[in-house]
Amino acid sequence: MQRLALTALLVREYDEAIDFYIRKAGFELVEDTDMGGGKRWVVVRPQGSQGGLLLARAVGEQARAVGDQSGGRVFLFLETDDFAADHARMSAAGVRFLEAPRHEPYGTVAVFEDLYGTRFDLIERAAPAPR
Repeated sequence: MQRLALTALLVREYDEAIDFYIRKAGFELVEDTDMGGGKRWVVVRPQGSQGGLLLARAVGEQARAVGDQSGGRVFLFLETDDFAADHARMSAAGVRFLEAPRHEPYGTVAVFEDLYGTRFDLIERAAPAPR
């Protein structure tokens, strides 16, 4: 069996990124290990999720890609079992949603940005149609 465990996400600074993902997005801090030389191994993940984000401080030319690792498209998809509650909580915490929630055949969705402009879909999947 294989699975994706972490996705590296370029950030400007560790602490400001941790603050956003924990305080505003509602993730949990899984690990924050000093690797020496100003480098840290920082992992955050949504509550109850197995996969997470490795917050990687951009160095040199990498700084240009912070907030735009996907060329302006939605980069990550945050699935939820309670869209309305999570949308309300995140909005109240200051997360910037780029659109009002919309209902699509696949579920309820709205695009939001992290503190750098990285785009996410917050999505609650529609129940499968009965057969």
